[in-house]
Amino acid sequence: MDYNGLQVATLDDSLGKAIVARGGKPLVSGADDLEGLDTFLDRLAREDIAVLLLTEPGHIRALFDRAAATGRLEALLDSVRQVAVGSADPACTDIWRSHHLSVDFEPDGTGGEALVAGMARLAGYLVNKKRTAVDRGVDTSYWQRIDMRWHFESDPYGTRGESAFLRACRREPTEYTPIWLLRQAGRYQRAYRELKSDLDFLDMCKTPELTAEITLMAVERLGVDAAILFADILPLLQPMGLHLEYVAGQGPVIRNPIRSAGAVDQLEEAGPESQHFVYEAIRMALPALPPHIPLIGFSGAPFTLAAYAIEGQSSRDFRHLKTFMYTDPGAWHAFMAKLARAVTAYLNEQIEAGVHAVQLFDSWVGCLSPDDYRTYVLPHTGYVFSHLRPGVPSIHFGVGTGSLLGLMREAGGDVIGLDWRVDLADAWQGLEYDVAVQGNLDPLILFASPDVIRESAAAVLHKAEGRPGHIFNLGHGILPGTPEDHVIALVDAVHELGSAR
Repeated sequence: MDYNGLQVATLDDSLGKAIVARGGKPLVSGADDLEGLDTFLDRLAREDIAVLLLTEPGHIRALFDRAAATGRLEALLDSVRQVAVGSADPACTDIWRSHHLSVDFEPDGTGGEALVAGMARLAGYLVNKKRTAVDRGVDTSYWQRIDMRWHFESDPYGTRGESAFLRACRREPTEYTPIWLLRQAGRYQRAYRELKSDLDFLDMCKTPELTAEITLMAVERLGVDAAILFADILPLLQPMGLHLEYVAGQGPVIRNPIRSAGAVDQLEEAGPESQHFVYEAIRMALPALPPHIPLIGFSGAPFTLAAYAIEGQSSRDFRHLKTFMYTDPGAWHAFMAKLARAVTAYLNEQIEAGVHAVQLFDSWVGCLSPDDYRTYVLPHTGYVFSHLRPGVPSIHFGVGTGSLLGLMREAGGDVIGLDWRVDLADAWQGLEYDVAVQGNLDPLILFASPDVIRESAAAVLHKAEGRPGHIFNLGHGILPGTPEDHVIALVDAVHELGSAR
Protein backbone atom coordinates (compact mmCIF):
# COMPACT_ATOMS: atom_id res chain seq x y z
CA MET A 1 0.00 0.00 0.00
CA ASP A 2 1.08 3.56 -0.49
CA TYR A 3 -0.11 7.08 0.18
CA ASN A 4 -1.42 7.58 -3.36
CA GLY A 5 0.87 10.54 -3.94
CA LEU A 6 -0.28 12.45 -0.86
CA GLN A 7 2.29 14.75 0.74
CA VAL A 8 3.06 13.42 4.22
CA ALA A 9 4.82 15.48 6.90
CA THR A 10 6.74 14.20 9.92
CA LEU A 11 9.46 15.42 12.29
CA ASP A 12 10.90 11.92 12.69
CA ASP A 13 13.57 10.88 10.18
CA SER A 14 13.08 7.16 10.83
CA LEU A 15 9.36 7.60 10.28
CA GLY A 16 10.11 9.43 7.03
CA LYS A 17 12.14 6.48 5.80
CA ALA A 18 9.27 4.15 6.64
CA ILE A 19 6.89 6.33 4.63
CA VAL A 20 9.25 6.30 1.65
CA ALA A 21 9.37 2.50 1.87
CA ARG A 22 5.59 2.50 1.46
CA GLY A 23 5.63 4.79 -1.55
CA GLY A 24 4.94 8.09 0.20
CA LYS A 25 6.60 11.48 -0.24
CA PRO A 26 7.40 12.73 3.25
CA LEU A 27 8.55 16.16 4.32
CA VAL A 28 10.97 15.33 7.14
CA SER A 29 12.27 17.95 9.53
CA GLY A 30 13.53 17.76 13.09
CA ALA A 31 12.27 19.03 16.41
CA ASP A 32 15.56 20.92 16.99
CA ASP A 33 15.87 22.29 13.44
CA LEU A 34 14.30 25.76 13.61
CA GLU A 35 14.74 26.41 9.89
CA GLY A 36 13.20 23.05 9.15
CA LEU A 37 10.29 23.77 11.50
CA ASP A 38 9.68 27.07 9.71
CA THR A 39 9.61 25.25 6.37
CA PHE A 40 7.28 22.70 7.90
CA LEU A 41 4.89 25.41 9.08
CA ASP A 42 5.03 27.25 5.75
CA ARG A 43 4.14 24.09 3.85
CA LEU A 44 1.19 23.46 6.17
CA ALA A 45 -0.03 27.03 5.67
CA ARG A 46 0.19 26.64 1.88
CA GLU A 47 -1.91 23.45 2.13
CA ASP A 48 0.89 21.45 0.52
CA ILE A 49 0.61 18.80 3.21
CA ALA A 50 -2.29 16.34 3.35
CA VAL A 51 -1.15 13.97 6.11
CA LEU A 52 0.60 14.83 9.37
CA LEU A 53 2.29 12.05 11.37
CA LEU A 54 4.08 12.67 14.67
CA THR A 55 5.28 9.94 17.02
CA GLU A 56 6.76 11.85 19.96
CA PRO A 57 5.03 14.26 22.36
CA GLY A 58 8.19 16.41 22.23
CA HIS A 59 7.84 16.76 18.47
CA ILE A 60 4.28 18.04 18.77
CA ARG A 61 5.25 20.49 21.50
CA ALA A 62 8.16 21.74 19.38
CA LEU A 63 5.83 22.41 16.48
CA PHE A 64 3.41 24.40 18.63
CA ASP A 65 6.23 26.26 20.42
CA ARG A 66 7.79 27.34 17.12
CA ALA A 67 4.42 28.42 15.73
CA ALA A 68 3.73 30.50 18.85
CA ALA A 69 7.22 32.06 18.82
CA THR A 70 6.83 33.16 15.18
CA GLY A 71 3.21 34.36 15.38
CA ARG A 72 1.85 31.46 13.37
CA LEU A 73 -0.13 29.58 16.00
CA GLU A 74 -3.58 30.41 14.58
CA ALA A 75 -2.37 29.54 11.08
CA LEU A 76 -1.12 26.19 12.40
CA LEU A 77 -4.46 25.45 14.05
CA ASP A 78 -6.35 26.33 10.86
CA SER A 79 -4.04 24.16 8.77
CA VAL A 80 -4.26 21.10 11.02
CA ARG A 81 -8.06 21.22 10.93
CA GLN A 82 -7.82 20.40 7.21
CA VAL A 83 -5.25 17.59 7.17
CA ALA A 84 -5.40 13.97 8.27
CA VAL A 85 -3.62 13.70 11.61
CA GLY A 86 -2.08 10.43 12.72
CA SER A 87 -1.02 10.04 16.35
CA ALA A 88 1.30 7.28 17.52
CA ASP A 89 -0.16 6.82 21.01
CA PRO A 90 -2.50 8.30 23.64
CA ALA A 91 0.22 10.65 24.96
CA CYS A 92 0.51 12.30 21.54
CA THR A 93 -3.27 12.33 21.11
CA ASP A 94 -3.71 14.16 24.43
CA ILE A 95 -1.47 17.00 23.25
CA TRP A 96 -3.41 17.46 20.02
CA ARG A 97 -6.66 17.48 21.96
CA SER A 98 -5.29 19.98 24.48
CA HIS A 99 -5.10 22.39 21.52
CA HIS A 100 -8.70 21.50 20.56
CA LEU A 101 -7.63 19.57 17.49
CA SER A 102 -8.89 16.16 16.42
CA VAL A 103 -6.80 13.08 15.75
CA ASP A 104 -8.01 11.06 12.79
CA PHE A 105 -6.11 7.86 13.46
CA GLU A 106 -4.37 6.29 16.42
CA PRO A 107 -3.24 2.66 16.04
CA ASP A 108 -3.91 -0.03 18.60
CA GLY A 109 -0.22 -0.85 18.53
CA THR A 110 2.16 1.86 19.68
CA GLY A 111 5.09 3.39 17.81
CA GLY A 112 5.92 4.55 14.33
CA GLU A 113 5.56 1.24 12.52
CA ALA A 114 1.93 0.77 13.57
CA LEU A 115 1.18 4.41 12.76
CA VAL A 116 2.70 4.26 9.27
CA ALA A 117 1.00 0.96 8.45
CA GLY A 118 -2.40 2.20 9.55
CA MET A 119 -2.15 5.55 7.82
CA ALA A 120 -0.85 3.97 4.62
CA ARG A 121 -4.13 2.08 4.56
CA LEU A 122 -6.48 4.91 5.54
CA ALA A 123 -4.79 8.14 4.46
CA GLY A 124 -6.66 8.62 1.18
CA TYR A 125 -10.03 8.06 2.83
CA LEU A 126 -9.23 10.25 5.84
CA VAL A 127 -7.93 13.14 3.72
CA ASN A 128 -11.03 13.00 1.53
CA LYS A 129 -13.23 12.90 4.61
CA LYS A 130 -11.47 15.84 6.29
CA ARG A 131 -11.52 18.00 3.17
CA THR A 132 -15.15 17.19 2.45
CA ALA A 133 -16.06 18.10 6.03
CA VAL A 134 -14.29 21.45 5.85
CA ASP A 135 -15.89 22.13 2.48
CA ARG A 136 -19.30 21.45 4.05
CA GLY A 137 -18.58 23.85 6.90
CA VAL A 138 -18.07 21.18 9.57
CA ASP A 139 -15.78 22.25 12.39
CA THR A 140 -13.18 19.48 12.63
CA SER A 141 -11.46 20.89 15.71
CA TYR A 142 -12.81 18.09 17.86
CA TRP A 143 -15.55 16.26 16.08
CA GLN A 144 -17.27 12.92 16.16
CA ARG A 145 -17.85 10.71 13.17
CA ILE A 146 -21.57 11.38 13.36
CA ASP A 147 -20.84 15.06 12.58
CA MET A 148 -19.67 14.14 9.09
CA ARG A 149 -21.86 14.99 6.10
CA TRP A 150 -20.83 13.52 2.75
CA HIS A 151 -21.74 14.91 -0.65
CA PHE A 152 -24.55 12.91 -2.25
CA GLU A 153 -26.12 12.99 -5.66
CA SER A 154 -29.83 13.70 -6.01
CA ASP A 155 -30.57 10.16 -4.84
CA PRO A 156 -28.63 9.84 -1.58
CA TYR A 157 -28.72 6.04 -1.77
CA GLY A 158 -28.08 5.63 -5.47
CA THR A 159 -24.36 5.01 -5.06
CA ARG A 160 -24.96 2.60 -2.20
CA GLY A 161 -27.44 0.66 -4.30
CA GLU A 162 -24.57 -0.17 -6.64
CA SER A 163 -22.24 -1.15 -3.80
CA ALA A 164 -20.49 -4.51 -3.96
CA PHE A 165 -22.37 -5.70 -0.88
CA LEU A 166 -25.85 -4.98 -2.21
CA ARG A 167 -25.01 -6.33 -5.67
CA ALA A 168 -23.81 -9.54 -4.02
CA CYS A 169 -27.08 -9.74 -2.06
CA ARG A 170 -28.83 -9.66 -5.45
CA ARG A 171 -26.41 -12.28 -6.85
CA GLU A 172 -25.04 -9.81 -9.37
CA PRO A 173 -21.38 -9.84 -10.46
CA THR A 174 -18.99 -7.73 -8.38
CA GLU A 175 -15.43 -6.56 -9.02
CA TYR A 176 -14.31 -8.13 -5.76
CA THR A 177 -15.79 -10.17 -2.92
CA PRO A 178 -17.43 -7.82 -0.41
CA ILE A 179 -16.80 -8.37 3.28
CA TRP A 180 -18.38 -7.26 6.51
CA LEU A 181 -18.10 -8.98 9.86
CA LEU A 182 -20.51 -10.12 12.52
CA ARG A 183 -19.86 -8.07 15.66
CA GLN A 184 -17.44 -5.85 13.72
CA ALA A 185 -17.83 -3.25 16.48
CA GLY A 186 -17.19 -4.58 19.95
CA ARG A 187 -15.01 -5.30 22.94
CA TYR A 188 -12.02 -6.45 20.90
CA GLN A 189 -11.47 -2.80 19.88
CA ARG A 190 -9.67 -0.45 22.24
CA ALA A 191 -11.59 2.52 20.81
CA TYR A 192 -14.87 0.76 21.63
CA ARG A 193 -13.77 0.02 25.17
CA GLU A 194 -12.80 3.67 25.64
CA LEU A 195 -16.19 4.85 24.38
CA LYS A 196 -18.05 2.39 26.55
CA SER A 197 -15.90 3.05 29.62
CA ASP A 198 -18.09 2.39 32.67
CA LEU A 199 -21.42 2.81 30.86
CA ASP A 200 -24.14 0.24 31.39
CA PHE A 201 -24.47 -1.78 28.19
CA LEU A 202 -28.22 -1.34 27.98
CA ASP A 203 -27.93 2.42 28.50
CA MET A 204 -25.28 2.52 25.78
CA CYS A 205 -27.56 0.68 23.34
CA LYS A 206 -30.28 3.25 24.04
CA THR A 207 -28.05 6.28 23.39
CA PRO A 208 -28.37 6.99 19.63
CA GLU A 209 -25.34 9.29 19.39
CA LEU A 210 -23.10 6.65 20.94
CA THR A 211 -24.41 3.67 18.98
CA ALA A 212 -24.19 5.58 15.71
CA GLU A 213 -20.61 6.62 16.51
CA ILE A 214 -19.64 3.00 17.26
CA THR A 215 -21.27 1.86 14.01
CA LEU A 216 -19.25 4.39 12.01
CA MET A 217 -16.03 3.73 13.92
CA ALA A 218 -15.97 0.07 12.93
CA VAL A 219 -16.50 0.80 9.23
CA GLU A 220 -13.79 3.45 9.14
CA ARG A 221 -11.30 1.41 11.13
CA LEU A 222 -11.71 -1.89 9.31
CA GLY A 223 -12.46 -0.79 5.74
CA VAL A 224 -15.37 -3.22 5.37
CA ASP A 225 -17.99 -2.97 2.63
CA ALA A 226 -21.07 -2.56 4.82
CA ALA A 227 -21.96 -1.12 8.19
CA ILE A 228 -24.18 -2.95 10.62
CA LEU A 229 -25.98 -0.91 13.22
CA PHE A 230 -24.52 -1.33 16.69
CA ALA A 231 -27.49 -2.57 18.72
CA ASP A 232 -28.68 -5.61 20.67
CA ILE A 233 -31.51 -8.02 19.96
CA LEU A 234 -33.00 -8.19 23.47
CA PRO A 235 -34.35 -4.66 24.20
CA LEU A 236 -37.24 -5.61 21.91
CA LEU A 237 -38.46 -7.88 24.73
CA GLN A 238 -38.68 -5.12 27.33
CA PRO A 239 -41.88 -3.39 26.17
CA MET A 240 -43.57 -6.80 26.12
CA GLY A 241 -43.14 -6.90 29.89
CA LEU A 242 -39.90 -8.85 30.31
CA HIS A 243 -37.37 -7.54 32.81
CA LEU A 244 -33.96 -7.46 31.13
CA GLU A 245 -30.62 -6.85 32.82
CA TYR A 246 -27.02 -7.23 31.68
CA VAL A 247 -25.04 -8.78 34.53
CA ALA A 248 -21.24 -8.51 34.62
CA GLY A 249 -19.68 -11.90 33.97
CA GLN A 250 -23.04 -13.44 33.12
CA GLY A 251 -24.46 -11.49 30.22
CA PRO A 252 -28.15 -10.81 29.60
CA VAL A 253 -30.62 -12.08 32.18
CA ILE A 254 -34.44 -12.11 32.01
CA ARG A 255 -35.68 -11.79 35.60
CA ASN A 256 -39.23 -12.97 34.87
CA PRO A 257 -38.85 -15.75 32.28
CA ILE A 258 -41.86 -17.10 30.43
CA ARG A 259 -42.80 -20.56 31.75
CA SER A 260 -46.59 -20.83 31.28
CA ALA A 261 -49.46 -20.09 28.92
CA GLY A 262 -50.70 -17.51 31.39
CA ALA A 263 -47.41 -15.64 31.16
CA VAL A 264 -47.73 -15.59 27.38
CA ASP A 265 -51.26 -14.18 27.63
CA GLN A 266 -50.03 -11.35 29.86
CA LEU A 267 -47.38 -10.17 27.42
CA GLU A 268 -47.96 -6.77 25.86
CA GLU A 269 -47.86 -6.28 22.10
CA ALA A 270 -46.02 -2.97 22.10
CA GLY A 271 -45.56 -1.19 18.79
CA PRO A 272 -42.21 -0.61 17.10
CA GLU A 273 -42.05 2.95 18.46
CA SER A 274 -40.67 1.48 21.70
CA GLN A 275 -37.35 1.10 19.87
CA HIS A 276 -37.22 4.75 18.78
CA PHE A 277 -33.56 5.01 19.85
CA VAL A 278 -32.63 2.49 17.14
CA TYR A 279 -34.30 4.50 14.39
CA GLU A 280 -32.69 7.70 15.67
CA ALA A 281 -29.27 6.03 15.51
CA ILE A 282 -29.98 4.93 11.93
CA ARG A 283 -30.86 8.47 10.90
CA MET A 284 -27.70 9.80 12.56
CA ALA A 285 -25.39 7.22 10.99
CA LEU A 286 -26.69 7.35 7.41
CA PRO A 287 -25.47 10.79 6.32
CA ALA A 288 -22.11 10.20 8.02
CA LEU A 289 -21.45 6.91 6.21
CA PRO A 290 -19.30 7.13 3.07
CA PRO A 291 -21.55 7.21 -0.02
CA HIS A 292 -20.59 3.70 -1.11
CA ILE A 293 -21.21 1.98 2.25
CA PRO A 294 -24.70 0.55 2.92
CA LEU A 295 -26.16 0.16 6.41
CA ILE A 296 -27.54 -3.16 7.66
CA GLY A 297 -30.32 -3.26 10.25
CA PHE A 298 -31.20 -6.38 12.19
CA SER A 299 -33.33 -8.16 14.73
CA GLY A 300 -33.26 -11.37 16.68
CA ALA A 301 -35.43 -14.07 15.12
CA PRO A 302 -38.60 -15.14 16.94
CA PHE A 303 -37.05 -18.44 18.07
CA THR A 304 -33.89 -16.93 19.52
CA LEU A 305 -35.90 -14.23 21.29
CA ALA A 306 -38.20 -16.92 22.68
CA ALA A 307 -35.19 -18.91 23.85
CA TYR A 308 -33.89 -15.98 25.87
CA ALA A 309 -37.34 -15.20 27.22
CA ILE A 310 -38.03 -18.77 28.36
CA GLU A 311 -34.58 -19.80 29.55
CA GLY A 312 -33.93 -16.44 31.18
CA GLN A 313 -30.27 -16.52 30.18
CA SER A 314 -27.80 -18.43 28.02
CA SER A 315 -28.32 -22.18 28.04
CA ARG A 316 -26.46 -25.32 27.05
CA ASP A 317 -29.39 -27.71 26.67
CA PHE A 318 -32.44 -25.39 26.33
CA ARG A 319 -34.33 -27.58 28.76
CA HIS A 320 -36.94 -24.99 29.74
CA LEU A 321 -37.51 -23.94 26.14
CA LYS A 322 -37.99 -27.43 24.75
CA THR A 323 -40.15 -28.52 27.66
CA PHE A 324 -42.42 -25.53 27.05
CA MET A 325 -42.45 -26.13 23.30
CA TYR A 326 -43.29 -29.85 23.54
CA THR A 327 -45.75 -29.75 26.43
CA ASP A 328 -47.82 -26.71 25.45
CA PRO A 329 -47.59 -26.20 21.69
CA GLY A 330 -50.60 -23.90 21.72
CA ALA A 331 -48.94 -21.45 24.10
CA TRP A 332 -45.67 -21.84 22.17
CA HIS A 333 -47.23 -20.85 18.85
CA ALA A 334 -49.10 -17.97 20.48
CA PHE A 335 -45.82 -16.68 21.91
CA MET A 336 -43.97 -17.11 18.61
CA ALA A 337 -46.75 -15.33 16.73
CA LYS A 338 -46.48 -12.34 19.08
CA LEU A 339 -42.72 -12.27 18.62
CA ALA A 340 -42.99 -12.60 14.82
CA ARG A 341 -45.32 -9.60 14.64
CA ALA A 342 -43.02 -7.55 16.86
CA VAL A 343 -39.92 -8.48 14.86
CA THR A 344 -41.61 -7.72 11.54
CA ALA A 345 -42.78 -4.30 12.68
CA TYR A 346 -39.35 -3.54 14.12
CA LEU A 347 -37.49 -4.45 10.92
CA ASN A 348 -39.95 -2.56 8.75
CA GLU A 349 -39.47 0.52 10.91
CA GLN A 350 -35.70 0.20 10.43
CA ILE A 351 -36.26 0.01 6.68
CA GLU A 352 -38.45 3.09 6.89
CA ALA A 353 -35.61 4.86 8.77
CA GLY A 354 -33.28 4.11 5.86
CA VAL A 355 -31.32 0.87 6.27
CA HIS A 356 -30.33 -0.78 3.00
CA ALA A 357 -30.55 -4.42 4.13
CA VAL A 358 -31.76 -6.34 7.18
CA GLN A 359 -30.49 -9.45 8.90
CA LEU A 360 -32.46 -11.87 11.05
CA PHE A 361 -30.25 -13.43 13.74
CA ASP A 362 -31.37 -16.92 14.77
CA SER A 363 -28.31 -17.62 16.85
CA TRP A 364 -29.78 -20.49 18.89
CA VAL A 365 -32.01 -22.27 16.39
CA GLY A 366 -29.26 -24.83 15.70
CA CYS A 367 -30.36 -26.69 18.84
CA LEU A 368 -33.40 -28.02 16.95
CA SER A 369 -33.88 -31.02 14.70
CA PRO A 370 -35.20 -30.41 11.17
CA ASP A 371 -38.62 -31.80 12.11
CA ASP A 372 -38.87 -29.51 15.12
CA TYR A 373 -37.77 -26.53 13.05
CA ARG A 374 -40.43 -27.27 10.46
CA THR A 375 -43.17 -27.60 13.09
CA TYR A 376 -42.28 -24.99 15.68
CA VAL A 377 -40.23 -22.33 13.90
CA LEU A 378 -40.65 -22.19 10.13
CA PRO A 379 -44.20 -20.74 10.10
CA HIS A 380 -43.19 -17.83 12.31
CA THR A 381 -39.85 -17.05 10.70
CA GLY A 382 -41.58 -17.36 7.34
CA TYR A 383 -44.14 -14.80 8.50
CA VAL A 384 -41.37 -12.28 9.18
CA PHE A 385 -39.72 -12.62 5.78
CA SER A 386 -43.00 -12.62 3.88
CA HIS A 387 -44.14 -9.40 5.58
CA LEU A 388 -40.98 -7.31 5.17
CA ARG A 389 -41.16 -4.18 3.05
CA PRO A 390 -40.14 -5.09 -0.52
CA GLY A 391 -37.00 -3.87 -2.23
CA VAL A 392 -34.55 -4.31 0.66
CA PRO A 393 -32.36 -7.45 0.72
CA SER A 394 -32.76 -9.73 3.73
CA ILE A 395 -30.18 -12.02 5.34
CA HIS A 396 -31.15 -15.14 7.29
CA PHE A 397 -28.40 -16.17 9.71
CA GLY A 398 -28.12 -18.98 12.23
CA VAL A 399 -25.43 -20.90 14.12
CA GLY A 400 -25.12 -24.69 14.02
CA THR A 401 -27.69 -24.82 11.25
CA GLY A 402 -26.02 -27.20 8.80
CA SER A 403 -29.01 -29.56 8.93
CA LEU A 404 -31.51 -26.70 8.66
CA LEU A 405 -30.25 -24.73 5.66
CA GLY A 406 -32.89 -25.98 3.23
CA LEU A 407 -35.64 -25.16 5.73
CA MET A 408 -34.12 -21.73 6.36
CA ARG A 409 -34.20 -21.05 2.63
CA GLU A 410 -37.86 -22.11 2.64
CA ALA A 411 -38.55 -19.70 5.51
CA GLY A 412 -37.06 -16.83 3.54
CA GLY A 413 -34.14 -14.52 2.98
CA ASP A 414 -32.23 -13.32 -0.07
CA VAL A 415 -28.98 -14.35 1.63
CA ILE A 416 -28.39 -17.40 3.82
CA GLY A 417 -25.67 -17.08 6.44
CA LEU A 418 -23.36 -20.07 6.87
CA ASP A 419 -21.36 -20.81 9.98
CA TRP A 420 -17.90 -22.40 9.92
CA ARG A 421 -19.19 -25.92 10.60
CA VAL A 422 -20.36 -26.42 7.03
CA ASP A 423 -18.47 -26.63 3.76
CA LEU A 424 -19.42 -23.49 1.84
CA ALA A 425 -19.27 -25.17 -1.56
CA ASP A 426 -21.46 -28.10 -0.47
CA ALA A 427 -23.91 -25.87 1.39
CA TRP A 428 -24.37 -23.50 -1.54
CA GLN A 429 -24.84 -26.39 -3.94
CA GLY A 430 -27.42 -27.84 -1.53
CA LEU A 431 -29.25 -24.52 -1.66
CA GLU A 432 -29.25 -24.91 -5.46
CA TYR A 433 -27.49 -21.54 -5.88
CA ASP A 434 -30.83 -19.72 -5.88
CA VAL A 435 -29.87 -17.57 -2.89
CA ALA A 436 -26.74 -15.64 -2.03
CA VAL A 437 -24.61 -16.94 0.82
CA GLN A 438 -22.67 -15.23 3.57
CA GLY A 439 -19.68 -16.63 5.45
CA ASN A 440 -18.02 -18.61 6.67
CA LEU A 441 -14.60 -18.30 8.39
CA ASP A 442 -14.17 -19.64 11.93
CA PRO A 443 -13.80 -16.56 14.19
CA LEU A 444 -11.02 -18.26 16.13
CA ILE A 445 -8.78 -18.21 13.06
CA LEU A 446 -8.38 -14.49 13.75
CA PHE A 447 -6.20 -15.43 16.72
CA ALA A 448 -3.72 -17.10 14.34
CA SER A 449 -0.96 -15.31 12.42
CA PRO A 450 -1.77 -13.00 9.48
CA ASP A 451 -0.31 -15.63 7.13
CA VAL A 452 -2.71 -18.27 8.44
CA ILE A 453 -5.59 -15.81 8.24
CA ARG A 454 -4.74 -15.10 4.61
CA GLU A 455 -4.55 -18.80 3.76
CA SER A 456 -7.86 -19.46 5.49
CA ALA A 457 -9.54 -16.58 3.67
CA ALA A 458 -8.21 -17.92 0.37
CA ALA A 459 -9.71 -21.33 1.17
CA VAL A 460 -13.16 -19.84 1.77
CA LEU A 461 -12.94 -17.81 -1.43
CA HIS A 462 -11.89 -20.93 -3.32
CA LYS A 463 -15.04 -22.70 -2.09
CA ALA A 464 -17.17 -19.85 -3.47
CA GLU A 465 -15.54 -20.29 -6.90
CA GLY A 466 -16.08 -16.63 -7.79
CA ARG A 467 -19.79 -17.26 -8.20
CA PRO A 468 -21.90 -14.06 -7.91
CA GLY A 469 -23.65 -13.87 -4.58
CA HIS A 470 -20.90 -14.58 -2.05
CA ILE A 471 -20.49 -12.15 0.85
CA PHE A 472 -17.44 -12.91 2.96
CA ASN A 473 -18.06 -13.00 6.70
CA LEU A 474 -17.22 -14.98 9.79
CA GLY A 475 -19.28 -17.96 10.83
CA HIS A 476 -20.18 -16.03 13.99
CA GLY A 477 -19.12 -12.80 15.70
CA ILE A 478 -15.62 -11.47 16.38
CA LEU A 479 -14.57 -12.66 19.83
CA PRO A 480 -13.30 -10.42 22.66
CA GLY A 481 -9.52 -10.39 22.73
CA THR A 482 -9.17 -10.75 18.95
CA PRO A 483 -6.22 -8.60 17.76
CA GLU A 484 -7.69 -5.74 15.77
CA ASP A 485 -4.80 -5.78 13.31
CA HIS A 486 -5.65 -9.42 12.54
CA VAL A 487 -9.21 -8.38 11.67
CA ILE A 488 -7.82 -5.70 9.38
CA ALA A 489 -5.48 -8.27 7.82
CA LEU A 490 -8.51 -10.43 7.00
CA VAL A 491 -10.37 -7.53 5.35
CA ASP A 492 -7.34 -6.62 3.27
CA ALA A 493 -6.73 -10.24 2.28
CA VAL A 494 -10.33 -10.73 1.13
CA HIS A 495 -10.27 -7.53 -0.91
CA GLU A 496 -7.00 -8.54 -2.55
CA LEU A 497 -7.68 -12.22 -3.12
CA GLY A 498 -11.36 -11.69 -3.90
CA SER A 499 -10.50 -9.34 -6.78
CA ALA A 500 -8.23 -11.89 -8.44
CA ARG A 501 -10.89 -14.54 -9.01
